[in-house]
Order: sequence, then structure tokens, then C-alpha cells
Amino acid sequence: MTGKEKEPGIDGGLAKRTEAEPSTVNTIDVPSVNEYVKKVESNGGSIIRPKTAVPGVGWMAYFKDPEGNIWGMMESDESAR
Repeated sequence: MTGKEKEPGIDGGLAKRTEAEPSTVNTIDVPSVNEYVKKVESNGGSIIRPKTAVPGVGWMAYFKDPEGNIWGMMESDESAR
């Protein structure tokens, strides 16, 4: 659990992957895609889809963590084009 029951947050868990490729990619909200791309790379991960605009919504990038798991990251920005 990431917070109190009545507050927004992410609840769930992690398990060992059983397929070669993920059937679902979890996306996390970040304050700055640029900042978190640097954090991913400096901690052994790799960017597999660079920062891309989702017009009117924000910025998105996908990365692979050092264990091979694929994740998305999203920065809210209605002015993204």
C-alpha cells in the first residue's frame, strides 16, 4: 500500500515474470520525465522509447530496469505537443 485507504495511490505487488515479454506495462507518474530518464540510466536501466508527447496529456517514456522489467513513466503537462 502506498497511502491511506481513502487517498489516491498505487496498491499492488511484484512477482517473478513468467513470460518472455510482459503482457502489461505499468506506468508511473513522475514530476519530470527528463529528470527520471537520467535516474533510470544512472541506476543501470535503459530507455527503450524516448520522451514522447501525448498531446494535451503530457510526456511519456518507456524504460527497462536492470532486471529486464519494462515500465512506463508519465509527466502530466496539458501543453505537451
